Amino acid sequence: MNVIDKVFGVSPQAMSIRAQRFELISANLANADTPGYKSMDIDFKQALAQATGSQKMQGNMMIRHEKHMSLGGSAHELLYRVPSQASLDGNSVETEQEHAAFMDNAIRYQASLNFLEGRIKGLKSAIRGE
Repeated sequence: MNVIDKVFGVSPQAMSIRAQRFELISANLANADTPGYKSMDIDFKQALAQATGSQKMQGNMMIRHEKHMSLGGSAHELLYRVPSQASLDGNSVETEQEHAAFMDNAIRYQASLNFLEGRIKGLKSAIRGE
């Protein structure tokens, strides 16, 4: 763990995962009328644990020893949402749920940005000796 990781904590990883989640939710909304499209999302807690190394996962398997081989790939596991009401064309996107998830993610992303901004201002003050 280097100095920058100690200063910023998990904020950079959290923001990266939130950005990936924005992409998924946007794709879900864009494909709301596509027959057979399945709505996808990321389990944020699991993805953050994997990104920070507090839970080293490889697919569905937990890496128990540092010398264990990695199967490659660092993408987070994508999960399919189960619709509360099935559509006739097989599309599982529920626009109301997607809009709510998008707004929730936006608020949490902004909170991470604000936290990171505070950390940067504090670091700048420390460097200046204020």
